[in-house]
Amino acid sequence: MLLWPAGAPGSVGNEAKDKPSITRLDPPKGKANGAAMVICPGGGYGFLASHEAEPVGEWLNTLGVTAFVLKYRIAPRYKHPAPLQDAQRAIRTVRSNARAWGLDENRIGILGFSAGGHLTSTAVTHFDDGNPGSDDSVERVSSRPSLGVLIYPVVTFSGPFAHAGSRRNLLGENPPPDLIDKLSSEKQVTAKTPPCFLMHTADDAVPVENALMFVEALRKNGVPFELHVYEHGVHGYGLAQNDPILRTWTARCADWLRVRNFIKSE
Repeated sequence: MLLWPAGAPGSVGNEAKDKPSITRLDPPKGKANGAAMVICPGGGYGFLASHEAEPVGEWLNTLGVTAFVLKYRIAPRYKHPAPLQDAQRAIRTVRSNARAWGLDENRIGILGFSAGGHLTSTAVTHFDDGNPGSDDSVERVSSRPSLGVLIYPVVTFSGPFAHAGSRRNLLGENPPPDLIDKLSSEKQVTAKTPPCFLMHTADDAVPVENALMFVEALRKNGVPFELHVYEHGVHGYGLAQNDPILRTWTARCADWLRVRNFIKSE
């Protein structure tokens, strides 16, 4: 489903790479509970990792969550604000169609890995209530996610813990300091930021400080969160189905989703 059937804002062409979209994955018949999750695959803002896309939606389907895999615009063709526009539009699209699709407009989350985790962190810190005067019904609804799930996320673009590749792809070679700060999500948290679940490993190539700084900002602003730091894990493992330790993160996340009343307790 194209997010902008008539063309995305700032589009530079008419190829598939210029057309952000969401792919819907439904739970088994009778399993859906009304919750929805937009999935943002990682890839350093330069590609979209397939193992962090549909397989994640299939896992969420087992929890009764309707999943929407986001194909967002990436470098070198696109830089900020295109990916954030796509994520916000995806949330608005799901929310504006919630009633027709049998979903709860108050249970629409966003989940991302690595650079997709950064996109998730920007979606939970940059949102609005919608434009009631817009001719586009999608634009009239809020882009605020109900919650965020950040898995080994890039968060900061400032200082020694910034992921240089993601920052370069999103912001260019020499971004101005104010843009770096705007996209360093630990600096953008407010009391209105939705609850978040974070998972990282202590020796990840994306420094664990990305997660630690974000949860510290959440804590200071009174935003509910849950953080799991595993001792070891090479970056980019996705669902980690072949790792008996790391694969437990999905169970921890499911528990948290139940705590948040996002999904039903079993």
